[in-house]
Amino acid sequence: MASKKHQHVVPHPEGWAIKGAGNSKYTKILTTQADAIKAARGIAKNQGSELVIHRRNGQIREKNSYGKDPFPPKG
Repeated sequence: MASKKHQHVVPHPEGWAIKGAGNSKYTKILTTQADAIKAARGIAKNQGSELVIHRRNGQIREKNSYGKDPFPPKG
């Protein structure tokens, strides 16, 4: 089974980039954060992994999981 890498939306000099966790290269570079989030969400859903969205200063703004939740809420 392939490892599921978190997809990070990070600031880039040309706009915003998508980068798989542990990768040295960017998956894709886009001009707006909204476009980068949309593209990264598709990748994360396809891989069943997590999407991590960063702010311009590098802080994590939001996380969304698209895999099987090991701790689903009760009720």
